Amino acid sequence: MTRDMVETALQGTIEILAPVTPAFSEILTPESMEFTASLVRTFSSQRDKLLELRAWRQLKIDKGELPNFPKETEEIRKSSWKIGDIPTDLLDRRVEITGPSGDTKMMINALNSGANVYMTDFEDSQSPTWEQTIQGQINTRDAIRGIISYTSPEGKKYALKEKTATLVVRPRGLHLLEKHVEVEGKAVPASIFDFALFVFHNWKELQNKGTAPYLYLPKMESYLEARWWNEMIRLTEQELGLKHGTIKVTALIETMLAGFEMDEILYELRDHIVGLNCGRWDYIFSFIKKFRNDPQFVLPNRAEVTMDKAFLSAYVDLLIKTCHRRGAFAMGGMSAFIPIKNNEEANRIAFEQVRKDKERELRAGHDGTWVAHPGLVEVAKRVFDRGMIGANQLSNLREDVTVSREDLLNIPKGKISEEGIRTNIRVGIQYLEAWLRGKGCVPLYNLMEDAATAEICRAQLWQWIHHKAIMSDGGRVSELLVKSLMKQELEKLAQRIGDQQFHSGQYLLASEIFGRLIAKSEFPEFLTNVSYEHLLSLEKSRPKLFEADF
Repeated sequence: MTRDMVETALQGTIEILAPVTPAFSEILTPESMEFTASLVRTFSSQRDKLLELRAWRQLKIDKGELPNFPKETEEIRKSSWKIGDIPTDLLDRRVEITGPSGDTKMMINALNSGANVYMTDFEDSQSPTWEQTIQGQINTRDAIRGIISYTSPEGKKYALKEKTATLVVRPRGLHLLEKHVEVEGKAVPASIFDFALFVFHNWKELQNKGTAPYLYLPKMESYLEARWWNEMIRLTEQELGLKHGTIKVTALIETMLAGFEMDEILYELRDHIVGLNCGRWDYIFSFIKKFRNDPQFVLPNRAEVTMDKAFLSAYVDLLIKTCHRRGAFAMGGMSAFIPIKNNEEANRIAFEQVRKDKERELRAGHDGTWVAHPGLVEVAKRVFDRGMIGANQLSNLREDVTVSREDLLNIPKGKISEEGIRTNIRVGIQYLEAWLRGKGCVPLYNLMEDAATAEICRAQLWQWIHHKAIMSDGGRVSELLVKSLMKQELEKLAQRIGDQQFHSGQYLLASEIFGRLIAKSEFPEFLTNVSYEHLLSLEKSRPKLFEADF
């Protein structure tokens, strides 16, 4: 039950439908919740209209109208303008690391990792349980104040070093709701909830330290969504008495439609934005999702959809050219490879794959990159230290680049195989099972998987089934084939981990949800939206948070 003092102070207009512990009440104060509610009242209806616009644009694509650079914003693309000033502590971003905000140990290790920036995540690498979400706000607050600490069950203590990474927060995307909190009887948009609590509790401490609130904005699909974020940021600055342009953001270009509107997104946020990021995994998922009903856009096995080919290569080049022309950073994407304890050969392969990926990004002109594990920070940093003169590559204007509409829609060649189907089944079900248990980033088969990569798994299977895709052996993908392989993979998984662990986990529920997702006649927009109600039911009996994997 919610604490009486919180309910009374909020006078019934804001309702918290989850437990509020004494620690949580330090975040969910009457003042912070009223500030959150004020933003919800101002911006929630606009957010709903933007989601309706997404659906309308999808209908146009379904009818055969391919995306293009918007005609109405042609002058923005052609004219000369620059973004605003970039703060000193964001000028060098050669290596960034990310992880779920609710995992205290993981946050400490990431901040201490030697990376230039740590993006603490309320989105794809975090399962949105109430405990994880509010603990994430507590961890963020304590990290900013330098007092975050953790003691493992074995008694090992973790605390911040003197020098740590610059902290950036990623709130959840526009499509998600925070159903543990209602304003006037409606669940609050998760993006507003995460943004409001972070800025409200930390702007003053950040300002005292000579810095400011920094954010990564996820999953935008249009410049109108960038305008929505900009208006909320601008009003927040006014309400809190911050100078215009104090709050700084980096936008993830991780939807295919946003790939056609990068200039416009920078322009709408020009007083607040410092760069764009190649959110590669979500971009692949978005490409499949947007063209789901068109058999011409069927992609091969995930392993063959690489950043140096077809639409991904074009998107990377265009992002770098666009950013540097406007004085903004062009950040590279996440390499999912991770080191494995006590496995020299696996680590050698992981380190080599990460090195090659980062060398590709450096040559392309990126100003920095992401890694998924502290053990890979040094590998990535060594590449950029060796090849990048100065703190960034903003002077590399990539004037050699010309990217057309056709380039951004170009399909990579490759095969669809039974092993590709099995890999998507294995990763998708095991990730979803962990997500249902409250864990949003999961090491599987030497890769760090999050919601974006799980989305690729189920989207590809849906696409292959829906279009009866031809496999490399000449057979066709069918629902019957995939369900048969799912049964085999579940049996092998139960054998490998043992019946007790299998049945005490959520594997059967995960496989049931996953099976429904790939078999539906209409494509479900987001795996996480479909699974959220199950998560809400399960979390009431969930034990304490998972311990970090690094």
